Amino acid sequence: MNYTCQFTNQFGSKMEKMKSLHCNLEEGILTITFTGDPKSSTITEQSLSELHATIQEVYDNEDIRGVIITGAGEQIFSLGVDIAELLKLNELNARKFAENGQDVLAFIENCPKPIMAAINGHTLGAGVELALACHFRVATENATLAFPETSFGIIPAFGGTQRLTKLLGKAKALEYLMIKKSIRAEHAKQLDLVSEVVSYKEEMLKKAKQYLTAIVNNKDITGILVACVNAAENPDENGFQTEANGFASCFKTADIKEKLIKIVDKTVLLETK
Repeated sequence: MNYTCQFTNQFGSKMEKMKSLHCNLEEGILTITFTGDPKSSTITEQSLSELHATIQEVYDNEDIRGVIITGAGEQIFSLGVDIAELLKLNELNARKFAENGQDVLAFIENCPKPIMAAINGHTLGAGVELALACHFRVATENATLAFPETSFGIIPAFGGTQRLTKLLGKAKALEYLMIKKSIRAEHAKQLDLVSEVVSYKEEMLKKAKQYLTAIVNNKDITGILVACVNAAENPDENGFQTEANGFASCFKTADIKEKLIKIVDKTVLLETK
């Protein structure tokens, strides 16, 4: 089912003008693929803008229940920020460029619907940062993750230093950032950077859809859980209060007591056997 046919005419026309992304909605799961030559798959201001618009539609469109983000082809997820984009930067506009990228990835991280990165090969710099902003990650066996920026005198700009530190701890994060070490798929799994490693892209996408389908079947609480877990890492937010508020909001649904009664009935039935 074509993604553009599902949405409003206004958004559909925007999608037709998009050059960086191809989107397909099937059984509630939206697959976003970075288009173009897989050998030169990079992140640009245009692709960031298009990604933001697409994720906004994810927030707004009830037909979308989960998202997979992947790269074109079998070998490359993303090679990071386009060098041509970096050549335009100076100290002033570089800060704005970084903040824009951080905003887009935070938009992904805070999305109330589950978003999975399906890492189909080499993933560098901002491509790793994008994957880390997703709620879950799966990878193919040939996938590698690395931050090569320091070799040409810059650092990650889209939140990579922050998210990698939260996931790996200070010492490991500095090791992979400073020494420019590549993380192969199996090692990434050992580090809990990815959940699953599979042989081929087709198998990976199948696994990702199965994973998300299991999650979206419980869609009433996915957004609440995202908010609670993110609050645990936000020093300006009382995570315990966010959790209490989220728990209370679970009881807004009309059928919650019916579900609880069914559980009690099943328990009683098991005890009588």
